[in-house]
Amino acid sequence: METLKRITLTILLTIFFGYIMAQNAATTQATFVKSYESEKSGNYVAAINTMKTIYKADSYIANIRLGWLCYLAKQYTESIKYYEKSIGLKPYAIEARFGCVKPLSAIESWDKVKANYVEILKIDPQNTIANYWLGVIYYNRKDFANATKLFEKVVNLYPLDYDSVIMLAWSKLSIGKSADARVLFNHALILRPNDSSALSGLKLIK
Repeated sequence: METLKRITLTILLTIFFGYIMAQNAATTQATFVKSYESEKSGNYVAAINTMKTIYKADSYIANIRLGWLCYLAKQYTESIKYYEKSIGLKPYAIEARFGCVKPLSAIESWDKVKANYVEILKIDPQNTIANYWLGVIYYNRKDFANATKLFEKVVNLYPLDYDSVIMLAWSKLSIGKSADARVLFNHALILRPNDSSALSGLKLIK
């Protein structure tokens, strides 16, 4: 009899907690829908406030959602805070790091932007977006050798990507590899005929 009571209690508790979990899931889904609607209408503050009603510090999805909404609302410090919490919760998820780059770029915190791209490439070495933009950072800092390595990686993966080809051409020219740069500038002109950047580069080589 005692065993039967225990089994019955276990079943009832399972049903009860299953019901609670279903209720919580429904509430979460409804909250996200409401926040999407506010975001779509451009009312980012309302979307943020909606998300905060179900916010839990250990929820990756809630933190990353709030990071995005705060970025849209130009609340950059808050956005970074939520994205960094997301990164802490899922260190190998690169989407949160890409998200964090946006508010960091908005406040021109380039060292931290660079650090995020470096971490992304540790996780995903072939990631073309991180390779390209880290290359741009190196190029702007006149570190043409490192820029060249990164742009070469992207061009090897996507030979018809104009942006990467033209950046690689200028990087090659900047490290004195004029022959390589000439080939790349001419290739850029195939991808984008009469391109002013490529034509300017070729004039410097002649």
